[in-house]
Amino acid sequence: MGLDRNRFFRMIRLRPWKGRLSTGQVAGLNAILDGWKGRAPDLPATALAYVLATAYHETAATMQPVRETLAKSDAAAIERLERAFRAGRLGSVKTPYWRRDRDGKAWFGRGLVQLTHRRNYVTMSKLVGIDLVADPGRLLELPVSVEVLIEGMRHGTFTGRTLGDYFTARKSDWIRARRIINGTDRAELVAGHGRAFADALG
Repeated sequence: MGLDRNRFFRMIRLRPWKGRLSTGQVAGLNAILDGWKGRAPDLPATALAYVLATAYHETAATMQPVRETLAKSDAAAIERLERAFRAGRLGSVKTPYWRRDRDGKAWFGRGLVQLTHRRNYVTMSKLVGIDLVADPGRLLELPVSVEVLIEGMRHGTFTGRTLGDYFTARKSDWIRARRIINGTDRAELVAGHGRAFADALG
């Protein structure tokens, strides 16, 4: 896929952003575009657009790897999740996955897409060949997080659903594609972001 990055950045500055991009946002976007090269020759540009839209949504538009709740430290993320749980704001959570285990590690969400639970760190470590179990904080490294984002969505590691299930030369299922990550949560919102990125990719 040949991409005119000047045109791409010119368009996304207007939509889904509102006229301005930070240095960090540009760096994150370029890292994802670079990471996509050669990885998915069988997938159309719409699949890349949905990857970008997912990162946009999961990182609160920062395009940088983040901790769940956007906390600046592990301790702060754990505290925020604990408060929300005790207040009944995490109704779907039965086991508090963010609490530190016997080794002192916490398996809350990290990255460009929020990877949670130790078992998912184990699975993703095997897929990308990086030991995220030994050091879950590596998901906050941009190159590592890009690889997890792209490979996880390509291979269906998050939910069993893959990019190829929803994006081909003949179809773009923007709404159902959210099932790659998180059921139907905010499906229409992420779909709108995906369409904006697809327009910019040309």
